[in-house]
Amino acid sequence: MKSRRTLLVRTGHGSAAASAVPGLPDVVLDAVTDAAPDPVVDMVPPVPPDLPPVTGPVLPGPLVLGPVAPVVPVQSVRPAIPAPPSVPPSVPPVVPPRPVEPPAVPPVAPPAVPVAVPVTAGPAIEPLFTSAPGLNWAGPGDQWSRAWALRTLGGTDSPPASPSADAPDPAPEPAPAPDLRADAEQPPTARDIELIRTSLAVVEPVADRATAHFYALIFLGHPEIRALFPAAMDVQRDRLFRALLTAARSAGDPDGLRAYLSALGRGHRRYGTLTDHYGPVGECLVAALAKYAGSRWNAETERAWRRVYRLVSSIMIEAAEESARTSPPWWQGEVVAHERRTPDLAVLTVRPDQAYPYRAGQYTSLETPWWPRVWRHFSFASAPRPDGLLTFHVKAVQAGWVSNALVHRAAPGDVLRLGPAAGGMTLDHAAGTDLLLVGGGTGIAPLRALVEELAEHGAAGRAVEVFHGARTPAELYELAGLRELAGRHRWLTVRGVLSGPGAGTAEAAAAALLAGELPEAVARFGPWTGRTAYLAGPPAMVRRASGVLLRSGVPAERIRHDLVGDLAAP
Repeated sequence: MKSRRTLLVRTGHGSAAASAVPGLPDVVLDAVTDAAPDPVVDMVPPVPPDLPPVTGPVLPGPLVLGPVAPVVPVQSVRPAIPAPPSVPPSVPPVVPPRPVEPPAVPPVAPPAVPVAVPVTAGPAIEPLFTSAPGLNWAGPGDQWSRAWALRTLGGTDSPPASPSADAPDPAPEPAPAPDLRADAEQPPTARDIELIRTSLAVVEPVADRATAHFYALIFLGHPEIRALFPAAMDVQRDRLFRALLTAARSAGDPDGLRAYLSALGRGHRRYGTLTDHYGPVGECLVAALAKYAGSRWNAETERAWRRVYRLVSSIMIEAAEESARTSPPWWQGEVVAHERRTPDLAVLTVRPDQAYPYRAGQYTSLETPWWPRVWRHFSFASAPRPDGLLTFHVKAVQAGWVSNALVHRAAPGDVLRLGPAAGGMTLDHAAGTDLLLVGGGTGIAPLRALVEELAEHGAAGRAVEVFHGARTPAELYELAGLRELAGRHRWLTVRGVLSGPGAGTAEAAAAALLAGELPEAVARFGPWTGRTAYLAGPPAMVRRASGVLLRSGVPAERIRHDLVGDLAAP
């Protein structure tokens, strides 16, 4: 069991210099497929009650497949590590009580210490506030950021001692083994991909032991990296192997792979990932694979892993460095409104500390002060607003530590952390095709944002059909608002679908609610040929609705959703 002190460590600003990695070779790898929990709903697997479900970097820069070719560490001036606060192991993290009234926001003030990465493009980054009840300041200049920026690879600040002139001559060393790292400079080949798939097939039956061994090597050899991960590692181990399988199965879509890895590189800045982390993590991965791949592991297989890893890490570092020029690794957001729509569903309005760029239909990852380094995906429920406020619909789900904290504990004045916006479920205003929007539960949130964007910029002759489905009438919490919009815009049609108790009753009929499961209700109003469909909600519902639309004649390229899973965490 980790001490409470470990649980209180906060992630700091991590930026990496892409110039330290050799040039990117051209390579053809497999397509990355989308799969996993819906970003709108906080879906997490059951865990023991004393350990929260967690997310973290798949690695300290997640999709790691072998070590980076020799990387030059980023040189920077690093202050001394301040003494961490003294917290007895038996004392739980201190969280101030919920304020009775929203507190006054401190006046605008620049951070005490400038952002480590100079801004070369875009507006200057100046937080609007530097403290708030519910969360100690964690940003430019805070003690944890400074601490984590120091000696991240276990090095020392002083140069190694020079050998004494009187010291005896060292014994002759044996001839070195062939240097496989030199061959890693070459781009991956088709043979490399075949070897990686073969070795993963051998490791897959013992993936739990292989990943546990991998993390043990990292944390024992480089304990400073442990602070980048959550306290509980059970879910983290599963995510690692899924990441390896995703990369190994990619082929024929280098552009899609680059976009996927670039998003990971940008998103994992929030964990404090630095360029220097990639090398030791790759070495530990190679050692773990060599131990569990058995007879399938040889010099040729190791060379293949190193080549692919070099490509993956280069793309991620390049994207992180590009992102660091114009944006912070995370944003602070103060909760300014908390409206309970049902006992387990709340609408949160959040004010970010600086300009937050996003588009309707996208999502972000949120971290609360009560579960450090545990991030969950939530969609934006409104189009970008002139006042810069952000809206989220959050349903507390079983074993959902973040969602339960946001619904039952968060209050005005509390401060959250936000990762960068992600997701491709955005509108193409030039296409002009009619739209079908299908949202289950809180999946209606990003669809409501899309409708707002159309209302603001004009539908341009499009017809827009919205299906809002839920099990109970109370969970159709956005139906009235959407119908009000439909009353003002003739291009918009809104239908409510009820699948649980009360479906098909006279009361439901009086409220003009359709009965049945959402995908089947959509099918009854088809066919939907010629439409572009946007789907959001529980993953099972999204997959079923996608199948219904495919059978009704909607091309796969016109069915949009963001089942990105926890590897993008995001």
